[in-house]
Amino acid sequence: MNNMRILGIDYGDSRVGVAVSDALGITAQGLETIHHNGNDKIVLKRLDELINQYEIGIIAIGMPINMNGTSSKRVEVTQKFIHKLKCKYNKIKIEPIDERLTTVAAHKTMNFLDINKKKKKDIVDTISAVYILEMYMNKN
Repeated sequence: MNNMRILGIDYGDSRVGVAVSDALGITAQGLETIHHNGNDKIVLKRLDELINQYEIGIIAIGMPINMNGTSSKRVEVTQKFIHKLKCKYNKIKIEPIDERLTTVAAHKTMNFLDINKKKKKDIVDTISAVYILEMYMNKN
C-alpha cells in the first residue's frame, strides 16, 4: 500500500461530506460537501473524479449507529450505499467507521470557531468527514 490516500465520507440523505488524507496517511483535510438530494448517481460521479484525482486506496465511511449502539434506518441506507461502492470500486478497501460522535464534534468545532449558522449547514458534513477519516487513521 504505497502512499495511497484515504477518502473519508460522511454519507447523508441530501449531503455527503468528503475528506482526504495526505499521501502518507498522516493528516486529513476536508474537501467538499456534495449536494445530491437522494440521488446516489450524483455522489458516485463526483467520487469517481475524486478517487482518480487523489489516487484513493481506502474509503472510510461513517456508519450512523444510534448512541445506544442500535442500528437506525440511516444504517440500512448507508449499507446500501456501501454495497454500491464495493461493486463499483472492487480494488478499493471500504471501511465502515462508527461515526456516533462526529456530528456532535463537528458542531462543537464550528461553535468554537464561531462559524455562522448558514455556513455551518454547508460545512458540517465536510468536518464530520474529516473526523471519520481521522478516526480511521488513528485506528490503523
